[in-house]
Amino acid sequence: MLHDRVLVSLEGEPGERRSGSGIVIPATASMGKRLSWASVVAVGPNCRQVEVGDRVLFDAEDRAEVELHSKDYVLLREKDIHAVAATRVEDGQTGLYL
Repeated sequence: MLHDRVLVSLEGEPGERRSGSGIVIPATASMGKRLSWASVVAVGPNCRQVEVGDRVLFDAEDRAEVELHSKDYVLLREKDIHAVAATRVEDGQTGLYL
């Protein structure tokens, strides 16, 4: 990875979802702009806030897809990441940074 690039793996295919009350929302349902979560696979040397293994929140519409070894990944710039969920946080905090 070069510069501030982040390579992420999507956590699941977009499909049916369930609301908090248990209502099934089909994949074909029209929804507003929705952000996606993904796991960081690799980072460039100039990334400051993201490490391999973190979960990141990004806009699924502004992405570049790439296939490596028959697996699909998404290539992002660090500035395009909206939030980071990290397990490396101490003191029992949530580990979610917006």
